[in-house]
Amino acid sequence: MLKHHLIHPKINEVLGRAGHHAMILIADGNYPAWNKKGPNSELVCLNLSPGVVNCSQVLRAILSAVVIDRVNTMGIPGDDPYAQRGDPPVWADYRQILKESGSDLSLEPVMKWDFYQAVASVDHVLTIQTGDQSLWANILLTMGCRT
Repeated sequence: MLKHHLIHPKINEVLGRAGHHAMILIADGNYPAWNKKGPNSELVCLNLSPGVVNCSQVLRAILSAVVIDRVNTMGIPGDDPYAQRGDPPVWADYRQILKESGSDLSLEPVMKWDFYQAVASVDHVLTIQTGDQSLWANILLTMGCRT
């Protein structure tokens, strides 16, 4: 019986095969998950309805199961109207979840088009598509190793 909070069989399977430097994308409901993924990536769709399941819920489950070395958010281009508002509210949620998990990692924004390139990497092993409606909620996790 699993002791961590992640019980989805396919997600556990992919994470079990993955190793150090493997990347996991937790995608919001607006992310083009089918055509913006790496050649080795599996797609798991958890987008039941708008807002269900959300990225924060998935982040909590993933952090309970694997070691993470890096956390990248999709950076907001300066010409985007949202750029003048500061960090999206969901990023505060992510920071709190990281803190609660005992992690000292910080969010590292990667500009939108560079984010898409990072996701296209051969190291990208899993996209979890959510129904999250929060703006700029995409988050790319890089797996670490057990020490």
